[in-house]
Amino acid sequence: MVRFSTDPVECMGDCYDLLVALDWLNIERFADEIPLSEKSLIICDPAAGEVPVQLRSNGAEIREVPFKVFASGLPEGRINMVALGAMAMVCGFPLEAMEASVKGVLQSKGEQVVESALRAMSLGYNHDRHPVNPPLPLVDKHKVWSITGNQACGVGALRGGVKFVAAYPITPASEMLEWLAPRLEKLGGSLLQAEDELASINMIIGASFGGVPSLTATSGPGLSLMVEGLGLALVSETPVTVVNVMRGGPSTGIPTKSEQADLDIALYGLHGDAPHLVFAPLSIRDCVFTTQWAVQLAEHLQTVALVLSDQSLGQSQAIIEAPAANSMPWKRAIETEPDADFMRYRITADNISPVTLPGTPGGMYTADGLEHNEHGTPSSMASDHREQLNKRLLKLERFEYGDDWAEIEGDGGDCIITWGSTAGVVKEVARLLRQQGRAIRTIALRLLAPLQRQKLSQLLEGAERVLVVEQNHGGQLFHYLHAQAILPKQAESLAQPGPLPLRPGRIIRALAD
Repeated sequence: MVRFSTDPVECMGDCYDLLVALDWLNIERFADEIPLSEKSLIICDPAAGEVPVQLRSNGAEIREVPFKVFASGLPEGRINMVALGAMAMVCGFPLEAMEASVKGVLQSKGEQVVESALRAMSLGYNHDRHPVNPPLPLVDKHKVWSITGNQACGVGALRGGVKFVAAYPITPASEMLEWLAPRLEKLGGSLLQAEDELASINMIIGASFGGVPSLTATSGPGLSLMVEGLGLALVSETPVTVVNVMRGGPSTGIPTKSEQADLDIALYGLHGDAPHLVFAPLSIRDCVFTTQWAVQLAEHLQTVALVLSDQSLGQSQAIIEAPAANSMPWKRAIETEPDADFMRYRITADNISPVTLPGTPGGMYTADGLEHNEHGTPSSMASDHREQLNKRLLKLERFEYGDDWAEIEGDGGDCIITWGSTAGVVKEVARLLRQQGRAIRTIALRLLAPLQRQKLSQLLEGAERVLVVEQNHGGQLFHYLHAQAILPKQAESLAQPGPLPLRPGRIIRALAD
């Protein structure tokens, strides 16, 4: 599923302009993921049989290309290369550019494979020279990246200073780990594949206790197993970052499809009063910034940071503007020469107390899951418990997060609030409506906890209609904002579960009701 443009693209459109079908196997499974219209074109092989009725019912044009016949007449001929040529003609791609790309991708497979692929593509390209779209305009060459969201989170982790990763493979987060492994090593760090998620969270807590910025990546089932360990990190004020690449749930759910259904566990899943940071990148490009921000704020605030990416961000690939390197000032406060009265959990003006590294003379302290006093000595006294609860809460609530807590665009009586990956489709909706002369305001939340209540409330002043858009079944963000007394009474929820993506038309119809 590919969408291309000379401008940045951050979501899928309402329907497909072109469907290239090599065969009709498993069409029952995938038909609802391929919305077509009377403006759509289906390119298919007549040898594969009649186009299924569920794809013909919308009036799409059908164009036949003998993929198998063309491919069988060539040594090592492949039908996908014939189809690539037919697709390139329809889309208005220059044949020379396609040939250059094929050579670049297949050159390691040998001259015969490349030559056969080029001939097959040429047959498909020249079979029916009726492009649907005019050639795309040339754009200025500049530095762009071809990257997935999982890779972009990896870039952000490295920029944030992460030097140790421990994780257990899980769909759809595994590619982040595969991408990080060799790159961490080149930068003097390491990645360890743990035996399970319980081990991985405890390994990164241990590494972080030793002064090494540490991270793990997982998905919903793995996050569930990490909850007790996250509580240990939080109460001992040991900074750790977890990138949770969400998928359809609950339980094993739909591992290969996207859903924003882990917000509740991210916000409320830890037992006890356990304030922590929750972030959500707003695009593939934003995965770089948000992950770096999360890592460095976890280090500075000595707490747990959860980053809620998802399958649609993590495993989708996009061409993006190269993200600028952000120089963030936050790092862990380390005491190298503690005085005789060193108190690891001292109450300070900003509630952030310096930490010593293991082996520092005079800096020994107890760091475990028990409540404690300022020295770190386990304590069940009500005064110590209240004091440390306040410390862990206020250091997060009183910190100034600046303007990066959300992306705000536009103005007007209509306001859409969203979070994470659904920001892309909301931006497209706003663009389409503004082209029609309709004023609309969008708020895409990047920092979900602690919620910036005052700033969000000010943005909602004067809004005549508020729509909260998210990809889950229960309207988790909608209920969270209501619980925080943020939303006006007339606010509405548009909560659509996966596995199908939210498309612009769905949101526009909701606003028209």
